[in-house]
Amino acid sequence: MKGNVTEFTHPLIMHKISLIRDKNCGTREFRTVIGEIATLMGYEILRDLETELVEIETPMEKAMVPMIKGKKLAVVPILRAGLGMVDGILSLVPTAKVGHVGMYRDEETLQPKEYYCKLPEDIDQRLVLIVDPMLATGGSADAAIEFVKKQGAKQIKFASIIAAPEGIKMLTEKHPDIQIYCGSIDRQLNENGYILPGLGDAGDRIFGTK
Repeated sequence: MKGNVTEFTHPLIMHKISLIRDKNCGTREFRTVIGEIATLMGYEILRDLETELVEIETPMEKAMVPMIKGKKLAVVPILRAGLGMVDGILSLVPTAKVGHVGMYRDEETLQPKEYYCKLPEDIDQRLVLIVDPMLATGGSADAAIEFVKKQGAKQIKFASIIAAPEGIKMLTEKHPDIQIYCGSIDRQLNENGYILPGLGDAGDRIFGTK
């Protein structure tokens, strides 16, 4: 961890990211592995969820055991590629609420354009995990975080599978209060704003649209 940025070095995460980097990885495998990576990352990202002691009865006796406390988690994917990470997180916390923020990148200006947003009404009472497989320029992530903050969210984390140093720099400067988690921080962006070596367009590869 450097400051508010965590890059995962677990062998399983690194191996699975290598699988989806391969241009010959098909849509079905790509989609499955994206979810698996999200689950592995989520295990660590959510390690600070608050718990409380609750009384239950085991087959042997009554006991006070730790359970996740109160209002828990909201997962907010940045559409459309972020959808690929949602099920992986929900496999860990099935009771989490799911919101959506729709962004697309203008191919000429590389600036994010918002086209949809729907969040849980009690977003201000939940830990919000914003997910997007790719953190490139940081524009879409910045816009999504700003919007979620305006809706009252007080505790926000951001997770991406592949990140560029440029995107990391933007988010750490503009949102020093946000914890950022990355499966891999890659070398750089190219002239078109794509991550190198990266894995191409995550949305196209998840949904088979290219």
